[in-house]
Amino acid sequence: MNTLLKVSRFVNKTFALWVVVFGILGFIFPDVFKLFAPYVSILLGIVMFGMGLTLTTADFREIFRRPRDVAIGVAAQFTIMPLSAYALCVLMDLPPDVAVGLLLLGCCPGGTASNVVTFLAKGDVPLSVTVTSCTTLMAPVMTPALMYLFGSEWMSIDPTAMFLSIVQIILLPIAAGVVVHKLLGNERIEKATALLPVVSVAAVVIILAAVVAGTKPQLQNAGFLAFAAVALQNAVGMALGFFAAKWSGMNLAKQKCLCFEVGMQNSGLGVALATVHFAANPMTALPSAIGAFWHNVTGPVLASIFHSWEEKAEAPVEALEAEAAAL
Repeated sequence: MNTLLKVSRFVNKTFALWVVVFGILGFIFPDVFKLFAPYVSILLGIVMFGMGLTLTTADFREIFRRPRDVAIGVAAQFTIMPLSAYALCVLMDLPPDVAVGLLLLGCCPGGTASNVVTFLAKGDVPLSVTVTSCTTLMAPVMTPALMYLFGSEWMSIDPTAMFLSIVQIILLPIAAGVVVHKLLGNERIEKATALLPVVSVAAVVIILAAVVAGTKPQLQNAGFLAFAAVALQNAVGMALGFFAAKWSGMNLAKQKCLCFEVGMQNSGLGVALATVHFAANPMTALPSAIGAFWHNVTGPVLASIFHSWEEKAEAPVEALEAEAAAL
């Protein structure tokens, strides 16, 4: 069991590395990874089932303990990312399929990887988990509504069909995970969840490789443009998430949390929705595929920088005295 836990922690910590490796493999061996394309929704469902297995009432307790913080986090997620995506689509004059793909990534809920990097950054983990859970459960309504509002300018959007897809891909697997957790009890679930990081990472990197394989020609032609748009959106989301928390009076731990909550999306959901609803335009899946890679590179890098950031009140007494003497 200890060996399994060590392997699980190693895979979780090196997630960004596996994303890069499998992205390259998908590009080099497209015929191999194209075989997984029909199973993208199922793979994401497995990840969501794992999330359901780990959900407890404690994850939602923060809603009642500090509703203002949670409300700000949820509102920031569903305003900053869609609006920044729309602005970039217009300012960069993106092709319709890339524009819709970027909007889809921006309209998705926060990704579960944000919880991990918030922990690594010494951020507010309970708030991170609660905001991620809330935005994920709200996604069946918010994502189709936002896509219809912003994306209809470039393509025809069917919000009802998208709502049903998200229910199938996210809500039903999460609900199944919660039910299994209740039936098996905490002790059995704790043993099973030791494997979850390995399963989740494997599912996400296979999804990424499948999308890279399926969009290789488009990636060669418009990959730089899509990458630039995703990188800018990620940077804007992280920066505005951080400052939204700062301007609303939150402490540094919460500022770190909202930086990742807003800037890191559930790119797997974006890939799945693009594959299902925009199959005739494979480029729509490209921004989410790039996001799966880029968000999981910038997140850990920024977390390592944030790790040493502390509030003045949290700093050691000697450090405060030295600073005072220097003044």
